[in-house]
Amino acid sequence: MVFAGPAPAAQPPIQTAEWALYKSRFLDVSGRIVDNANGNISHSEGQGYGLLLAYLANSPADFEQIWYFTQTELLLRDDGLAVWKWNPQEDPHVTDTNNATDGDILIAYALALAGAAWRQPEYIKAASVIARGILNKTVVVSGGRTILLPGASGFSAKDRDDGPVVNPSYWIFEAFPVLELLAPSDAWRKVSQGGLDIIRSLQFGPALLPAEWVSLKRKPEPATGFDKEFSYNSIRIPLYLARAGVEDAQLLKRLQKGMTTDQGLPAIVDLDSGQPKEVLADAGYQIVNHIVACVVDGTKLPAADIRFEPEFYYPSTLQLLGLAFVREKHPECL
Repeated sequence: MVFAGPAPAAQPPIQTAEWALYKSRFLDVSGRIVDNANGNISHSEGQGYGLLLAYLANSPADFEQIWYFTQTELLLRDDGLAVWKWNPQEDPHVTDTNNATDGDILIAYALALAGAAWRQPEYIKAASVIARGILNKTVVVSGGRTILLPGASGFSAKDRDDGPVVNPSYWIFEAFPVLELLAPSDAWRKVSQGGLDIIRSLQFGPALLPAEWVSLKRKPEPATGFDKEFSYNSIRIPLYLARAGVEDAQLLKRLQKGMTTDQGLPAIVDLDSGQPKEVLADAGYQIVNHIVACVVDGTKLPAADIRFEPEFYYPSTLQLLGLAFVREKHPECL
């Protein structure tokens, strides 16, 4: 397989000082990314984000450190996918061997980019194994649509009465063309288009927002057993769309409007009432709305978005992904 990726940027889209701050807060010496708002666990999503951010910071040594932990502690399954959770308080550290598909996508995507940019064929080989695992275990056809299951177990029509169940924030659209190169199949384009169609169709409650977990058994509806809300995972949907070049102004503005309070801050939203349940004031959450304004209207990011002062793993990750995107694709918004 020939995989041609981008050459390393002269000026990495994540600045050296920003990456140093991120590492000091969230990167353990073992190579694990620590979710400090979630019991200091690590998970495949965090390892994937860490790999992608290390690539965007042009830091091969840190990338290798994160990859070593990921490879030795999470890639324990026999299908190429990573276990989703590693808990420092448990012995053994892994008690649930199910995967999380977004984590697998992020890991494979970052490995492929780094392998191409830094001429590391072993990264590309490892990425191909993961990509094939995603395709074989989590990409399925349901109701005439090609969809992405959140995990290999627990979400299909066989596993749940309201299955299949999906999480619309697991579609990392920028990664699918790369995954298609790693594990060639027209299913990648179908899953990408299917995900976009699903997200466009999810307009629950007065705020017209997606639910975090959605049943596709019949018409899309919030899945049973989960809170009916637009929550932390969902906040990243507009960011993923923008980073993939999906500049659908109507969709982006609807998501932005629905997730934003009267004070202009993003929030977790109760879908039945359309009212905010929790305001999310961290700059890492706010930058998502401001990126929508940048993409749609050319609005400049406020200074608070550009100032990186990491406190918690997840919003700090979103902030760096957002800053990297604007620097690469929309420098006029800085």
